[in-house]
This record gives sequence, C-alpha cells and structure tokens, in this order.
Amino acid sequence: MFPQALGYVGFRAKDLDDWRGYGSTLLGFQLVDKGSSSLAFRMDDRKQRVLVDCDGGEGIKLFGWEVTDAKALDALCARLEQAEISFARGSRALADERHVRDLIVLNDPLGTRVEIFHGGEIATDSFKPGRSISGFRTGPLGLGHIVMNVERIDEVADFYESVLGFGLSDFYSKPFPARFLHINSRHHSLAFVQTGKTAIHHMMIELYSFDDVGQGLDLALGEEGRLAVTLGRHCGDYMTSFYTWTPSAFMVEYGWGGQSIDPKTWVARERTEGPSLWGHERSWLPAEKRAEARAMRLKNAENGVRRPVQVIEGNYNLMDGVCPWWDSVMKGKKNAG
Repeated sequence: MFPQALGYVGFRAKDLDDWRGYGSTLLGFQLVDKGSSSLAFRMDDRKQRVLVDCDGGEGIKLFGWEVTDAKALDALCARLEQAEISFARGSRALADERHVRDLIVLNDPLGTRVEIFHGGEIATDSFKPGRSISGFRTGPLGLGHIVMNVERIDEVADFYESVLGFGLSDFYSKPFPARFLHINSRHHSLAFVQTGKTAIHHMMIELYSFDDVGQGLDLALGEEGRLAVTLGRHCGDYMTSFYTWTPSAFMVEYGWGGQSIDPKTWVARERTEGPSLWGHERSWLPAEKRAEARAMRLKNAENGVRRPVQVIEGNYNLMDGVCPWWDSVMKGKKNAG
C-alpha cells in the first residue's frame, strides 16, 4: 500500500523561458508541453516527470508519489482515514492532466501538496533528451530524490515514516541535522535538513554516464552564478555530483554512481563522517558552517575514508592490477574473507 517511487514533481516559477533553457540544454530533459503558463518535461518513457507552473512563485509545488495499483491506493486511503488524516480523491480531469489512472491529494505537515497515484502513462514515442546524454537512472527507482529544508525534522519525518511507510536510511547531526528516507533500492528518495526554514533544498537526478555529469558541469561553469555546489562525493549514497541553481530558487543535484540498498535488510546508522567524502563546497552555507563541513572532509581524508565505486553491469572495463602494493592489499582482503 505504501509509495514505491517518486513519480513526478511540480515546481513554481516566475518565468518559463529560463526553465525551457535550463531544463533542456543543461539538464537534458525533453520539453513536451509549451503552454503559456506551464511546462512539462520527460526524463524517460513516462509522459511527464517534471512540471513547472508559472504562477509567480518559487520552489516546490507538489510531490507525486507512486503506488503499485488501485488496490494499494485504496489500502493507503483506509490507512489515512484510520490515522484521521484528511485527503481528497483527485478528479478525472486532474488524473488526465497528470497522465495517471487515479490519485488522491493531501498535505504533509510542511503544507506541501502530496499527490499519491497509480498507473503513470507510458509515452508511445521514445525519449529524446534536450542534449546528448546517455539517459537518466529512473524506472522502479523513481525520478530521483527530493531534499527539503525544515525548521524541525521530527514531525514531518514521523509523518512519512509512520504514516506513509518510508524507511530510515541514515542520519547525521553535523554540520546540520539531516535525515534520509528510502522507499525502494535507491538510498533515499526523500530527505530533510534542519536549516531553520521551510523550503525545497534540492532535487537529485542521476545519470547513467559519469561523462554526462562532467559535460553538464562544463555547461554550468559557462553560466555566471549557475553553480551552487562544486563537484564532490557523498558519504551516504556514494553519489558523485555537483549542484546548480534552478530558475525557481532551489538546486538540482546532477549525479552519477548512487548506491543501491536492500530495503528489507538495510540497517540505519548515524553518519559521523558528515555529508561528503570530498568536494561539495556549498556556497549556500554560512561561513562558519562551510568551515565546519570542510574540516569534516579533511578529517575523512586524514582517516582514509573511502567508498567503493558503484557501477552498472556493462558500463565499465575491469583493469588489470599494475601496482604490487595494491595487489597485495586486495589479496590480503580476499584471504581474510
């Protein structure tokens, strides 16, 4: 009955022209709707994944969380009724607009509009990216993840974990409190960082090729003020990524090599090593917090903190060992195992 993936997201905007260029040329989305007051983008075989509404605002407008079928949606409705959480059935017109079979609508404790649906429509034509990329890692993992700024984590996290069945992946307290939640084998589909305000922090989209990320970085560096966070690698989901500012005053994380987990056996833990192994200099952090985050990364380097590279079958070449010292290290690990 619980959500299985992040199916679509909606954002608010003051201007659509900026989003047309940013979404297609930099991110590589396919623009599919050129309405006067809204845009829609594809990322894969779904008819739409990202919606942009030109209503004069900024930030997040809605989440679209996907359940498996009508039976699962009905079971979730019964659970919401039992928990005395208000929701409404989506109209046929709204379902058609979202390109889904059926949906319900409610608000989370932050006041964010939550749409829970089943039956996302598949397009009849192939996905055509806005620039030359290998494609996005979506499918059963959903379109990526969303991270929200919050004043206090506990209440909103409890709603998603206790009511909607999200699982805790991990958490940390420095340089700022954060909590990461999963609903499938993607390390997290939703997270909260306690920054003292309520707003979307970023959306993450994952590419199949690391070169797609690097070429996107080149494009971002060519625009004054576009880069928000430098290239780096996360400790939790192992993602190598950079962040850019969107036209709607939040960030998009553009990454590769995210960790897959088994939700049935995963054990959450506190990440004392902080958010990133290296890089990810965050321009949005206050100076003292940037210094704290950098000190944590330097400590990781001093302690030799490493994470294995995450690759997909057929998307790598295995190199021969050429370093006697490294070969001896790996042989020792094999023998010890």
